[in-house]
Amino acid sequence: MGITQDAATVTKIEVDAVEAGSRWVTMSNALIRSAQGLTLAEKRLMMCAVSKLDSVRVPRNGECPVVKITALEYAEAFHLDPATAYEQLQSGAKNLYTRSINFFEPAYKRNGKPLLVTKTMRWVGQVDYHKKEGWLELHFWYAVVSHLMGLRKQFTSYQLEQASALRSIYSVRLLELLMRFKCTGRAEFSIEDFCQSMEATEKQKLDFGKIRTKIIEPAVKELAKKDGFLIQWESINAGRKVTGLRFNFVRDPQQKLI
Repeated sequence: MGITQDAATVTKIEVDAVEAGSRWVTMSNALIRSAQGLTLAEKRLMMCAVSKLDSVRVPRNGECPVVKITALEYAEAFHLDPATAYEQLQSGAKNLYTRSINFFEPAYKRNGKPLLVTKTMRWVGQVDYHKKEGWLELHFWYAVVSHLMGLRKQFTSYQLEQASALRSIYSVRLLELLMRFKCTGRAEFSIEDFCQSMEATEKQKLDFGKIRTKIIEPAVKELAKKDGFLIQWESINAGRKVTGLRFNFVRDPQQKLI
């Protein structure tokens, strides 16, 4: 019988307020590639929470970390005014419980063709919002913890500060995808995997021009302006059909983070 959320070990985690530059967001590559189902505000909350976890420590069986986030630290981490921080914290508390992660993994082959299995899980099993006090607690869902803690290989890390000034969920997701390949500065994705990670709409998937103008170009521009990236990208074509994307990137040493 699988472990249930009720039977899981609860571990509360509180981290003293520190600058975003000294905190790291670390996730498994499978989670990085997944469809994460979060708005920008919800993604910020999740990055803030994940940056408080010890990605090296192996969690106990069924452990469910509980992370506290205050409106003040959220505002400071993402350069927001207090009113906006309180509003996003409250809306996050309301919506995060319903958000799901979708993994698409090869399962088996039929007639020589690989078939995919879709795995769906929650980010959190419980959210406690403390009204008029400006803070919340996120209880991570037990099944997602293995993608956040005890990581030895196949994981991606980036500084929370790198995402702090970004104002587009597409920019944040592209940052995560590129950071998987930060050692080489060269990343290549099939168009299907890229669209899945970016959660492109069905209309966008049918028209690469929309993917280029609505997702890639704005994200590349914002990463260059606010995070000091120099990015070159190109499509990989099979005839007239776009089958993949190739990115070459490097951090500009002359540009400071905004």
